[in-house]
Amino acid sequence: MKLHIPVPRWLTAYGTRFMPFADAASPELPMARLLRLSLFQVVIGMVTALLVGTLNRVMIVELHVPAWWVALAVAIPMVFAPLRSLIGYRSDTHPSALGLRRIPYLWTGTLLLFGGLSIMPFALLLLSDTENANLWLGQVGACLAFVLVGAGIQVTQTAGMALAHDLASDDKRPRVVALLYSMLLVGMIASSTVFGLVLSDFSPQKLIQMVQGCAVAVAVMNLSALWKQEARQARRGQREAGGFASSWKGLMAQPQMRRFLWTLALGTMAFNMQDIVLEPYAAEILKLDVGMTSALTALSSGGALLAFLLSARWLSGGLHACRLASLGVLLGLPAFAMVIFSGPLEAPWLFRCGVAGVGFSGGLFSVGMLVNAMGMGQEGANQAGLVMGTWGAVQATSAGAAMALGGAVRDGVSALAMSGAMGEALVTPITAYSFVYHLEIYLLFVVLVALGPMLRSSRHQPAADNTPSPTPFGLAQLPG
Repeated sequence: MKLHIPVPRWLTAYGTRFMPFADAASPELPMARLLRLSLFQVVIGMVTALLVGTLNRVMIVELHVPAWWVALAVAIPMVFAPLRSLIGYRSDTHPSALGLRRIPYLWTGTLLLFGGLSIMPFALLLLSDTENANLWLGQVGACLAFVLVGAGIQVTQTAGMALAHDLASDDKRPRVVALLYSMLLVGMIASSTVFGLVLSDFSPQKLIQMVQGCAVAVAVMNLSALWKQEARQARRGQREAGGFASSWKGLMAQPQMRRFLWTLALGTMAFNMQDIVLEPYAAEILKLDVGMTSALTALSSGGALLAFLLSARWLSGGLHACRLASLGVLLGLPAFAMVIFSGPLEAPWLFRCGVAGVGFSGGLFSVGMLVNAMGMGQEGANQAGLVMGTWGAVQATSAGAAMALGGAVRDGVSALAMSGAMGEALVTPITAYSFVYHLEIYLLFVVLVALGPMLRSSRHQPAADNTPSPTPFGLAQLPG
């Protein structure tokens, strides 16, 4: 006997209205399948939190690894970022006898991540013992581990986003984008909390158990994410005669593509340059303790998560993705101003508001630009992976370069200011940090200028492209 419980009509109406991403599902991509697919983003968030947050601190403080080794380890995954365009192209044209394009690359990325995480803790323990005769083995093992993890991150995320592009319908795609990036943040926040609890009483055994537990979680979640997601068809993905060079040339010939990539690069740099100096600013200038500075990551990620929740709603209401990105840039200006003035005013509350504002505005910009990239891929389904790979390559490379530049600018300006070369009024630690934040504000103005022609192009599209529908999402495509 089947028990049927009637659901009130008001509950179904308001439930889909207020529940985040409740309307991202479709008959072709139901919510259960969509949430299962999003597990690959949870994996990326978990691994990113492990590398940039937990291992960064553990290697320096508990394991006493030299700082230059830590910097090298964090930078290694970025080396593979420019290859994401090639990875996306290969997944577009993969000549699989099984009729699969994205799944083989998701599987390959999973193997790379699992292998890197499996050997990483043992390599780090060898690396921490500088008197050990096998130190060279720890150095080689650590490099190999971070190379495998870096390659796995790029392959997994590129193929996963391309698969999401393939599965989502045109009107649902921007909401799917917001859901996927929300899951990335959820993975970062949840995993960093678990890592902190597990390693609160640090020991080498706990480090091994935690990292290898992550390896098992990566394998389980990625296998669950890719299971039966791509339909098996006849042999597909035949490579073009011109190869990658020909496809790249065609991509760059699309209207506004070069402007889009330059805008994405500058905007990403503007929002990420402060990442490396955020916690030192809070500690040195505002005198916040370790617990308070550690909470800044959660505060910024919470702002970005709120941006993803709202962006899905605004985009479904017909807001153009370029306007969403512009809104993020505009809101970033007062957010950075709050961070700048919090030091001279000695106002930690203003600093926290600024950090949350930077996370929120950066989230709007990221979603807007990613939705634009997915819209570009619609011009030819066989270029979806190439477009997503190019977007990921530009964003990841710009983020890495911005963090390195932020640290270098802070150190260089600090040396000049404290030596008196910039004048007696600027002999203060605030000067170097303020210089970085002002530079980010200037970059945001440049990004606004670059976005202008893209918005004007959208207004000159044929009227049919801009006609609202019951679920107005035709504006997910980039102009041209």
